Amino acid sequence: MAAISFELIKKDPGCAARLGSLTTTHGRIETPIFMPVGTQATVKAMTPEELVEVGSQIILANTYHLYLRPGHELVARMGGLHRFMHWDRPMLTDSGGFQVFSLGELRKISEEGVKFRSHIDGSRHFISPEVSIAIQEALGADIAMCFDECPPYPAERSYVQKSLELTTRWARRCKEAHTRPDQALFGIVQGGMHADLRRVSAEQIIDIGFDGYALGGLSVGEEKEVMHGMMQECSDILPEHSPRYIMGIGAPEDLVEAVYNGFDMFDCVMPTRNARNGALFTSFGRINIKAAIYAEDQGPIDPACDCYVCRNYSRAYLRHLYRSQEILASRLNSWHNLHFFLNLMKQVREAIARGEFVKFRQDFYAARTGC
Repeated sequence: MAAISFELIKKDPGCAARLGSLTTTHGRIETPIFMPVGTQATVKAMTPEELVEVGSQIILANTYHLYLRPGHELVARMGGLHRFMHWDRPMLTDSGGFQVFSLGELRKISEEGVKFRSHIDGSRHFISPEVSIAIQEALGADIAMCFDECPPYPAERSYVQKSLELTTRWARRCKEAHTRPDQALFGIVQGGMHADLRRVSAEQIIDIGFDGYALGGLSVGEEKEVMHGMMQECSDILPEHSPRYIMGIGAPEDLVEAVYNGFDMFDCVMPTRNARNGALFTSFGRINIKAAIYAEDQGPIDPACDCYVCRNYSRAYLRHLYRSQEILASRLNSWHNLHFFLNLMKQVREAIARGEFVKFRQDFYAARTGC
């Protein structure tokens, strides 16, 4: 039996948006879906029970960070990542590729893999496709990702082409190394901002064959128009009856555009990172809770939001907490932002179910002033 099954339930009549259902070892996920990021086996400032309350169906954990600390072998001895962090719903682990390649001068790429120095203590390490898969199998997430090279932006076309070819060879090695029957494996399409190279990469990755397919290498510094254009170019190159994942995108407008172009899964640290910096998402745009205009504002963050924070706390109080550097500020801000993102995806699914996503997209932009 396959580790996951994906059902395409409905397609919107006015665009490529799709409603789906993804069943994993740890449960069913309604798509399109946003995945909160639990980099080090925790979504910052949130308990697993609170993640359930805000609507999280699946979370993401980071292979690179958990390999370095506390170590994948320790996690395996603790019964796997689900048990270790007290999370009984679906989970996805990234391959560690993006983090390793973000190390710049601290890493060296070869055909075999990547040698790098830890950002924590400078110790030397090596991750290959086989090592990445071994780490992810030890962690035990429902969905593992192939080890890929994420080219920088901008980059010369010749470099991007060589990079995607390396990603293909590594993908084949990942599939050969993957042995855990209760864990799905997704392939990653690269190709930079070159539509023709994206198609070449997609053809090669699909030919190898995976449980799902992802676009990597977006949201790496390119302009919004370039990112959204690449989504449109890639909307028809991945198999219709497999889950489609865009890695690392998180701005609400990016999620809406990705859904419009037929993608199903997304992740980003944006909701929690922005929360810790006082940036809150609302139905009318972003607000900066640090601003003086909120000093005596008794209203909620967003009058249209029914989350725990908006039902119970004022903007004035949240501003006070943030300026006082209280831990509760990070907790309440993160709660609200995650609820906003997950509720946005719920509204997206409902709009597709009604066959009205095009109208939803128009109303979404009409209501926003700060994004």
